Amino acid sequence: MPAVTVSDITVLPRVAEPGEGAVDRPVRSVTTAPSGFEGEGFPVRRAFAGIDLRDLDPFLMMDQMGEVEYAPGEPKGTSWHPHRGFETVTYIMDGTFEHADSHGGGGVITDGDTQWMTAGGGLLHIERPPESLVASGGLFHGLQLWVNLPKADKWLEPKYQDLRAEGSALLTTHDGGALIRVIAGELAGHTGPGSTYTPMAMMHATLSPGAEVRLPWRRDFNALVYVLSGDGTVGAGRRPVHTGQAALYGPGDTITVAASEQQESRRSGMDVVILGGAPIREPVAWAGPFVMNTKAEVMAAFEDYQKGRLGVVPATYLPHSGARG
Repeated sequence: MPAVTVSDITVLPRVAEPGEGAVDRPVRSVTTAPSGFEGEGFPVRRAFAGIDLRDLDPFLMMDQMGEVEYAPGEPKGTSWHPHRGFETVTYIMDGTFEHADSHGGGGVITDGDTQWMTAGGGLLHIERPPESLVASGGLFHGLQLWVNLPKADKWLEPKYQDLRAEGSALLTTHDGGALIRVIAGELAGHTGPGSTYTPMAMMHATLSPGAEVRLPWRRDFNALVYVLSGDGTVGAGRRPVHTGQAALYGPGDTITVAASEQQESRRSGMDVVILGGAPIREPVAWAGPFVMNTKAEVMAAFEDYQKGRLGVVPATYLPHSGARG
């Protein structure tokens, strides 16, 4: 899981320990992600399955894609499909993914890169492995997060952000026990490159065995930690968690995560994604690729898609054996 690494973590800015008066957020629940398949058949874990949508707000869902070692010819992606009313965030830790959309957005992301697509009023897009990965096979591991948009922003012009790995703010804890990559939002005065319509924060942290992170967290944000790999505990009460589990925190000022002293031999530590955002608190009507405020708006989105109003597949798009348009 390379994502972004550093040769000397001690030179990074340090997140100071929260003050004595800071209130640790209690852990409200720990859930285990079920496994399934997405797109043309790539394996995923439904990271937030079992968590009430009101507690996820402003997030809708998150899929952990892989971690999988593909044989030659096996890598898979998605076919062209529509979206309206929210944002998709795809973060790649291992392997490579290509993106293209009907609004002109597109690019290739690899170790530690992120693509941030604001679907807004609607578009078509595709995500697939490049021909080189299809031919060779190899390790693939990533995340896709869906972030809701408030009613006022659901009809925005679509937008695409190409966030390179080196643009992430890199921080460590007071004792140098963890590497924290800030992808979006702010932590201890350091801001990630992602531009968000809904106030939120997204981070990827790697904790050394036995290390603990206690991060200051905005009181108006919710707080979620998902374990990408490894074993450890969450909260001041040290509730056990492991790969594929999500922790939902209650109110407070700080988030606490700790890595167990003993980890899998092939792992250098415990990897977690840390998320939080300001709840939108609006009605959610969600069906397939559309997330709106009312059922009528969702039905209108399906009609617009069927009538070609969400865009067309670019003429320059050339399918290959790894994706079927």
